[in-house]
Amino acid sequence: MILFLKILFLIWSINLAPPLLAHFLHDKWNAPLDRGRTFGDGKPILGPHKTIRGVYSATLMGWMVGLIFGFPWYIGFLAGILSMGGDLLSSFIKRRLGMASGSIFAGLDQVFEGVFPFFVITPYFDLSAWETLLLLAFFCVGAYVGSLFFKAVLLDKPFPNYPRPVNSWVRLREFRSCQITSNPLHHFVNFEDSLYYHILMKTAFKALGIYEKGKRNALQIRKHEVTFSFPELPPSFDDYKILFFSDLHLDGLEGLTENLQVVLREVNADLCILGGDFRMETHGPFAEALSHLRRVIPEIRSRDGILGVLGNHDCVEIVGPLQKCGVCFLVNDALPIERNGDRIWIAGVDDPHYYKCHDLAQAFEDVPRGEFCIFVAHSNEVYKEAEAYGPKLYLCGHTHAGQIKLPYVGPVFTHSSAPRRFCEGSWKYGNMAGYTSCGVGVSGVPVRFACSGEVLVIRLKRSAA
Repeated sequence: MILFLKILFLIWSINLAPPLLAHFLHDKWNAPLDRGRTFGDGKPILGPHKTIRGVYSATLMGWMVGLIFGFPWYIGFLAGILSMGGDLLSSFIKRRLGMASGSIFAGLDQVFEGVFPFFVITPYFDLSAWETLLLLAFFCVGAYVGSLFFKAVLLDKPFPNYPRPVNSWVRLREFRSCQITSNPLHHFVNFEDSLYYHILMKTAFKALGIYEKGKRNALQIRKHEVTFSFPELPPSFDDYKILFFSDLHLDGLEGLTENLQVVLREVNADLCILGGDFRMETHGPFAEALSHLRRVIPEIRSRDGILGVLGNHDCVEIVGPLQKCGVCFLVNDALPIERNGDRIWIAGVDDPHYYKCHDLAQAFEDVPRGEFCIFVAHSNEVYKEAEAYGPKLYLCGHTHAGQIKLPYVGPVFTHSSAPRRFCEGSWKYGNMAGYTSCGVGVSGVPVRFACSGEVLVIRLKRSAA
């Protein structure tokens, strides 16, 4: 039985190696094995999914796993080569049948890839015909289920108009954070948050007797006004007011929504921008957060509408419901705001922190070089990339300004790879000004110390050149 399991694991690992490497390396070193050439029938020889990288990785995996299991080096090595030979034969046949590269054909996709390694495995281990057929059947079933999961779940759009690039890296993170909702499993796959925030930190603050004070601090939201002056600002946008607030996490602290509503009633702006992180947790359902947002959005008074970007706590599924509430999302996109023949641009990207789906080239694609542009991202971590595209102002959040600060030390954590000078308030990098919001709500443990939530009112002024 142990030998059978080792053989199965060996050929399954060979089968898994190419998609596993594609998951981690994305498009690196993925040159097609057939170099894009066609056969005599005018169809691709193998297709773009069969790469040099895939053949090398499968062969190397077979060699390594074989050695780990105590097989002679050549058994795993040859099993890898033969399995890939069978896989390429299947692809060649599928192209002749007119099937697209990467398509699934039950049986044909597995049979040659499974049979060929047994040319060396069966005689070496003296397997009977029945033992070989049984192992082959188990391999085919496992490989088929694996290919279905990879292609139908990890490489398929979860819903129409899905705005993100479809790749296994992003889809696995979404599965962990968004598709696991009421299932108790999400507590295990997100054990770091559950253990660190909900047990260790909350217990520590309660033991120190400061937990309730921290919650009261977190309910305090200040309206903060700041002015940015630019000689390039079009005349019609002089004194233009932008309401910007980020990191709402409204479902994480009772009373926060009501306090935010009070602050928003005092503000009249030309444009409102939401900086992402609408949900408290990084996993689970967002229905409660959405219900709070539906109470807040009607309190926003902005002449030119409401724009938004996604944060690292946000499921992309929240875009549709919030669009129905009047929020226009910039998911690697840009939108012009026009006034009296002048215009400025707002460019926004998808979350650059956790999902890493930001695409600045796509976001700035329609923005004419030299026109006034404001860039919005959930976090400050792409400040270098952003400055190269020429925006005059970068708006972001994510850090909560630390949320918990110590005297003479500052934030305990910023949860950002950017230098600390970019983690709170106004800053400048090259020709680009920036502002990192303290955020409205709290993340992890619902407390703040030496740091209050904020709603930012930005006033754009045209200055002399």
